[in-house]
Amino acid sequence: MMIVVSDDRPPEDNLPPNDETTLPVPEPDPAPRRLRTLLLIAVVLLGLDLLTKTIAVANLTPGDPYYLIGDWARFSLVRNPGAAFSMATGMTWLLTLVAAGVVIGVIRIGRTLRSLWWTIGLGMVLGGALGNLTDRLFRAPGPLQGHVVDFVAIGWWPVFNVADSAIVCGAILLVVLTVFGFEPDGTRHGHEDQEVPETTSEEKTV
Repeated sequence: MMIVVSDDRPPEDNLPPNDETTLPVPEPDPAPRRLRTLLLIAVVLLGLDLLTKTIAVANLTPGDPYYLIGDWARFSLVRNPGAAFSMATGMTWLLTLVAAGVVIGVIRIGRTLRSLWWTIGLGMVLGGALGNLTDRLFRAPGPLQGHVVDFVAIGWWPVFNVADSAIVCGAILLVVLTVFGFEPDGTRHGHEDQEVPETTSEEKTV
């Protein structure tokens, strides 16, 4: 009795590949969202603001400035109930709510950001807003009424802190980006690629 051995593959080996293996692999996003970078910038600035304020409160006395460069640059401890650069001093509670609104708004925008420069600008604004908001909530005389610690004085400029500087510099950067047409999604307004129509042979001969 002769035994015949077949070289044919089992039927299951000839089945079409599973649908999972045929699905296209999504390509990585060339312009990833920047929320993590924005939050990192904000946290670093918040930490720097809190650290410098702690050092200022521990080493400076109100009304007794520490001079660095004559009268032009000095450290002078001031408790500011108003906004940046001592503006709106009688509206502390309203400024606290505005700062909280800014924080929420920046985080919402940050979820859709793709531009690195917009991320840096908004990260600076967020870090500064969080720094001063922390003072409003946790410093005397009480929640929503807390006075912000300012300690840097340059020339005639009002006394400020790291948070104020971050807010102003971030806002200036955002204005510059807007003026030059840079959008939060990474595009630039008015600089889209335009197709140049090809010149036909008839047009060349005219």
